[in-house]
Amino acid sequence: MSENLHSRAQKLLAQSLVEGLGATDQSWLDAHLIECAECSREAFNTRELLRAFRNVPVAVPRDLAARTQMRVRLRAQESAQSSSSGVLLWVIAVASWLLGVFSAPLVWRGFVWVGAQLHLPKPVLEFGFVLWWTVPALVAVAIVLHQRAVTNGFVGRGFSRDVQP
Repeated sequence: MSENLHSRAQKLLAQSLVEGLGATDQSWLDAHLIECAECSREAFNTRELLRAFRNVPVAVPRDLAARTQMRVRLRAQESAQSSSSGVLLWVIAVASWLLGVFSAPLVWRGFVWVGAQLHLPKPVLEFGFVLWWTVPALVAVAIVLHQRAVTNGFVGRGFSRDVQP
């Protein structure tokens, strides 16, 4: 039972130094610290350590707040641009898909005509037809993925945006 009292006192001490305690917990902790020399010594040492840390000078650049505000604004602009470009990308993709569906018969007729002129077998025509539609889509996907990698800082800086070289 005594061990539970000490662990409760340590927990409440830490909480009192960070968050503060309610009246009931604070009165229990005060009473325990009066009775227990070990916990009282630990509380004293902890408070002294925190006082020492608070007295350590920390050099902060004068323009830290301005730089932080600028980074927040830039990030907000990047976010707004990426969301608007995402909508534009979807509109272009849907328009491209519709144009592809409606022009497929005409393109197939062109492949059949070229195949007849060059005496190409039907599998070659079908393979060419599939490449006609898939290669531009794959190139577009590669461009979008590269653009996102550049925007998110994955190209040329490793894989972490937060770590500065």
